[in-house]
Amino acid sequence: MDFHIFLYIAVLLLAALLSSRLMKVLKLPNVTGYIITGIIMGPFVFGLFFNNFSYDGIKESIIFEFVNKIKWVSTIALGFIAFSIGTSFKMTVIKTVGKKVLVITVLEALFASIAVILVLVGVHFIFPKDVSWELVLTLGAIASATAPAATLMVIKQYKARGPLVDTLLPVVALDDAAALILFAILFQVASTISLGGSFDFVKMLVKPIVEIVVSVVIGAAFGFFISFLNRFFKSRNNRLIICIFSIFAACGLYYLIKSIKLGSFGSLELSSLLMCMMIGAVYTNMFKESGRTLDVMDRFTSPIYLMFFVISGASLDLTIFFNKNGLIVLAIAGFYMVSRVIGKWAGAFTGASISRCEPKIRKYLGFALIPQAGVAIGLATSASALFYESGNLEASALVIAIVLTSTLVYELIGPLVSKFALKKAGEIPENE
Repeated sequence: MDFHIFLYIAVLLLAALLSSRLMKVLKLPNVTGYIITGIIMGPFVFGLFFNNFSYDGIKESIIFEFVNKIKWVSTIALGFIAFSIGTSFKMTVIKTVGKKVLVITVLEALFASIAVILVLVGVHFIFPKDVSWELVLTLGAIASATAPAATLMVIKQYKARGPLVDTLLPVVALDDAAALILFAILFQVASTISLGGSFDFVKMLVKPIVEIVVSVVIGAAFGFFISFLNRFFKSRNNRLIICIFSIFAACGLYYLIKSIKLGSFGSLELSSLLMCMMIGAVYTNMFKESGRTLDVMDRFTSPIYLMFFVISGASLDLTIFFNKNGLIVLAIAGFYMVSRVIGKWAGAFTGASISRCEPKIRKYLGFALIPQAGVAIGLATSASALFYESGNLEASALVIAIVLTSTLVYELIGPLVSKFALKKAGEIPENE
């Protein structure tokens, strides 16, 4: 058994914990410190000591291997995060902000995609060889995704409460579904352009809707099951185990169903985030004593969340800045990031205005939607693989490089901007 990996995990935990003290002095969110720790302790910085200070063969180094071995923690952490967000979907809250949330989610996702597409179309006409139509549409689709993890961690760290938080959490949760639908439609168009074939209506529209519905149904079923099971177990620790079981089971089902091929329909790419979110939503509404269990879970999940952000930082491939396309990647990523932020803010502002939300929600909601990580990287990875299979090697390399570059920036500044938005809205207590 390779005991070195346990020493590496121990070093990661200690380094991340120490970084939180530094972040407190700098008045930055802990999440930022965790991500920076991951980058420094990852294969592309710390790993250089074990690779003769060279990036040649860095992806075969021992630190790179360690990071890959513990990446499963990220899947589970996202499950816990989605579960936690789902618990914010209490019927009393839904009745108050339900329609508003739906309008805001649709518009902020659409506006982000449209803004990125419009800007990159302009870049395409200037650099047609570097920015293809396929790349424009794919990045436009990925732009709609928002990372719930960083936002949730900032809310928890500063104990933020108020109308902005009540609106933000369900918007971030539903954003995953909107991103999946937009990606399925726009990427199908991009693939058709790349391959020169005909549009596949089933893959473009029917398949993503089926995937979302099945994810929601499975999650709701688990939610009902654990709510029923909780009646036979009275201690908070046993009820915590039941909740953890449901999250692991949902993530396991996600991978199991993904491995099954359904002929020309392909495999079902269910959303483990939607499943876990529905478990939390049903559980908190069906089981009256859920609050006691969730208090215990909040204490239990802190190290899991910490590892998630450290691993996210360690997974960011810094070599993309040093290859021959480094400047192209940085330039396109810059256009992508700026246009996406403008689109997110404009969409959230428009949706909140149409829904007649109070001024502070209109002004600051869009800023809290900046972080982007897990879902975006997953979509970029899928797009990259499909472009590679179709022979479009340039688009395959660029899409993953641009999304990883923007993720690095978003994950570093996103938590800070989220804190700024919550503080300006007056939802972070003064003592925090």
